Amino acid sequence: AMALGLCAASAAPAADGPKVFEQKCMSCHGQDGASKDSSIPIIGGYSAKYVVDSVKNFRRKLRPCAEVTIPSGPKKGTKSDMCKVVADLSDDEAESIGKWLAGRKFVPAKQPFDAAKLARGESVYGKLCRRCHEDNGRSPDEDNGIVAGQWTPYLKSQIAAFRAGKRSIDDKMKARLDKLGPEDEDALLNFYASQQQW
Repeated sequence: AMALGLCAASAAPAADGPKVFEQKCMSCHGQDGASKDSSIPIIGGYSAKYVVDSVKNFRRKLRPCAEVTIPSGPKKGTKSDMCKVVADLSDDEAESIGKWLAGRKFVPAKQPFDAAKLARGESVYGKLCRRCHEDNGRSPDEDNGIVAGQWTPYLKSQIAAFRAGKRSIDDKMKARLDKLGPEDEDALLNFYASQQQW
């Protein structure tokens, strides 16, 4: 009985994912992770592993911490970035947010796209992206970000960060990205932007 009491006393309560998300993330990423700001990614529906790995990568400066203007909440209009946000986020909080976000629905961005570029974009997707970003880029199953329906300005900024070496990238994706020319990139981004009905 004594040992059981010691174990129970030392176990810290798990962080409350929805509460932590509301306090630390919702002002930028929106209700249930459905960002309305094209420079801030939609993260509802991402895998828990992807969210936790992203937090770790921001902490290690393996992802760029672009400054954004907070779009809502009590700090609306002020500037912040992900490095500041994750600085005081515990591992337990990151895991609880990740698990909670994984249970949310990804809400595709309603944004313009050029229908004339969709066939080329779908072809590029099939050749270079399908293996890791399954289901037209909708699947979180490979623990990669959801790219279908993601904000185009955000995706452009991430591709630029990969190319510039400001965001870590594995060899497999680097090899594919090296094959992606400007016209194919534009077509691919239009294909992803067109994925608005799931």
